[in-house]
Amino acid sequence: MGQTLTRSVIGGCLWLAASLLATTALAQTGSEGLSPTLSAIKKAHVVRLGYRESSPPFSFLDQSGRPIGYSLELCEAIVEEIGVEVDDPNLKIDYVKVTSDDRIDAVLQNKIDLECGSTTANAERAKRVAFSPLMFVAGTKLMVPKASSVQSLTDLKGKTIVVTKGTTNEQAIQAADKKSSLGLTIAVGADHEQSFQMLADGKADAFATDDILLSGLIARHKAQDKYRVTGDYLSYDPYGIMFRKGEPQLSAVVERTFRKLGSNRDLVPLYNKWFTARLPTGERLNVPISLQLEEAFKAMDDSASANN
Repeated sequence: MGQTLTRSVIGGCLWLAASLLATTALAQTGSEGLSPTLSAIKKAHVVRLGYRESSPPFSFLDQSGRPIGYSLELCEAIVEEIGVEVDDPNLKIDYVKVTSDDRIDAVLQNKIDLECGSTTANAERAKRVAFSPLMFVAGTKLMVPKASSVQSLTDLKGKTIVVTKGTTNEQAIQAADKKSSLGLTIAVGADHEQSFQMLADGKADAFATDDILLSGLIARHKAQDKYRVTGDYLSYDPYGIMFRKGEPQLSAVVERTFRKLGSNRDLVPLYNKWFTARLPTGERLNVPISLQLEEAFKAMDDSASANN
């Protein structure tokens, strides 16, 4: 990204971190003056975390099938803060599998309390659900075989591209196809792993999703010699932890968690654990923190300091 775009992205990140936390309706309070979600958590002594099976390094399974990842660690920190809020330091965690297609419904239908994946926090989704402060910035790019001549989306004119169902990437490719009259055949995978497999099986000429997820999949499959990530950014995708809208008390707990992590200087080390160090599954992404995300984390630190 150029400097101008970087500055605009930083501004967008900070605006989004603040505005997406705002809620438009006050929720009815449950027992002991707690909001509905917090009241239900206190009653059940359990927080339900939605996880993804194939979104490394955000949310994925280790060799034993246990959900792990950057987003899940952030959610686990939120669980600790929820424990403080509801006066229950021994809350248990129930991990619930979600997909890109059903994750929003899982929140709306009260199947999970926090969605801990790789979800873009945009204005359209913010009409239905709430988001944490910014935790990552990504954008749609293309994965193609190393031997492919494709360098950008226009090189795929008349060809087949696979996207994962229910993602902002699907919308971005449909919009670009229509705008540039590319005549793309847009195939759809149920999850990122299936989309990757469709490319690997030759059923698609490219796979479009967030650049960091493409890099994560290539690393996880140890396929650096087979595939590459290419093209200009086709979308801007700020990530956040998703939860139910209309609960200011829950929003405050989530925001407080991020402020505490910021004031303790924990956010950048946590990022480095999952994006630059070797993952528990053995691979290494080597993706240093971007300027815009570092600035957003610093803003959270400054906000925490101002509130102390």
